[in-house]
Amino acid sequence: MSLNEEDIQKIAWLARLEIDQADCSRYAHEVSQVLDLVDELNRINTDNVEAMAHPTDAVQRLREDAVCEENQREKFQAIAPQAEDGLYLVPRVIE
Repeated sequence: MSLNEEDIQKIAWLARLEIDQADCSRYAHEVSQVLDLVDELNRINTDNVEAMAHPTDAVQRLREDAVCEENQREKFQAIAPQAEDGLYLVPRVIE
């Protein structure tokens, strides 16, 4: 896909970016190269490729799921500006 300077200016306007007129042709060329690469990647047949979460099949060590602190809700809510029924009350910010 080939972009021109007009396309770059429109994209910049939509993204609220300020781009020098002198740089528009360079940006058009570079963005066009990126879009060509994406198009090339989209043409690759991946039907028989198994999806993977990580390219190295790394396994993350997990800690035991155990409670390591006591419940201190009452203590924290005692010093809160406003609390009710175990919940913190905060001022409404959206009407």
